[in-house]
Amino acid sequence: MGIIRRFFSFIAGNVVGIYVAQNYQVPNIKKVVDTVLFQAKEVEEKYRKPKKGGSIRTKEGMDPL
Repeated sequence: MGIIRRFFSFIAGNVVGIYVAQNYQVPNIKKVVDTVLFQAKEVEEKYRKPKKGGSIRTKEGMDPL
């Protein structure tokens, strides 16, 4: 009886999740998360403060100002 009591919410959640996924248009969470992370990186790069110092580091190496 204890194992049924422990896993009831887990089993019920799976059943409800399967039903919802089959009968409603549920967005693909992986695509949504990837899109949000991509947009966050773009915003960060756009509004990033310049580094202090005499040179700027680029992909090619160190470029003096």
